[in-house]
Amino acid sequence: MSYKQLKAFILLLVCLYIVESEAQLQVGFYQSSCGLAELIVKQEVTNGFIKDKGVAAGLVRLHFHDCFVRGCDGSVLIDSTPSNTAEKDAPPNNPSLRGFEVIDNAKSKLEAICKGVVSCADILAFAARDSIEIVRDMLDIYLAHSQFSAQLYNFNSNSSQDPTLDNAYAVQLRQQCPQNSNANLVVPMDPSSPAITDVGYYRGVLANRGLLTSDQTLLTSPKTQFQVVQNVQNPFLWRNKFAAAMVKMGKIGVLTGNAGEVRANCRVINS
Repeated sequence: MSYKQLKAFILLLVCLYIVESEAQLQVGFYQSSCGLAELIVKQEVTNGFIKDKGVAAGLVRLHFHDCFVRGCDGSVLIDSTPSNTAEKDAPPNNPSLRGFEVIDNAKSKLEAICKGVVSCADILAFAARDSIEIVRDMLDIYLAHSQFSAQLYNFNSNSSQDPTLDNAYAVQLRQQCPQNSNANLVVPMDPSSPAITDVGYYRGVLANRGLLTSDQTLLTSPKTQFQVVQNVQNPFLWRNKFAAAMVKMGKIGVLTGNAGEVRANCRVINS
């Protein structure tokens, strides 16, 4: 299979709206009601990526966090109110979630030409898919770490160095982010290829260069260690697994028919 054929196959799988009668999901759902919907979202993702290469991984993670809290309903995009703390402002998400401005821009343009048609959840799903295409490679959902950065010294609760971490790598990290420095400093979780999504993350884990303790924990179980080795040895298999996983994740708690609402502003529930 050629690279172009593989890419086309993966993008078809990653499209989160697979024809599925029981879930009422389908490819090209907005073709008749808002034909430019997907093109507009992709253009905004491209614009965001040009300004900030990290936004691609950010949008994938944003979609992940949306789906695994209350289902893929776009609720992660909603802002907090005086009486309610939103998902995006919960400690695991704030301030690490990113890419909201891309969704805002896409929604604004879509409302201008197709008012009240394209849902925020669908915009986010399209944006996550397009982010992957834009960076030209695929990533495993858990290993979205491939493109992410993280704050240093957050290895465990007592802020000590992970004892399994490669010593040379640990020295490098301390030089990049010394103790008591700016808490907002970040480093790539896959230093070998920080701007693309590939199996470099796995190679780093096998070399005891996983940035977080949770990364190196993948080697503590025979089952997960096998997966790490397999993905390093067979990147194409890894891409296919990711595509299937994204499709499966994108079906979690999807609201169809008259369920939910198409928000005019993804940050605010319609009044």
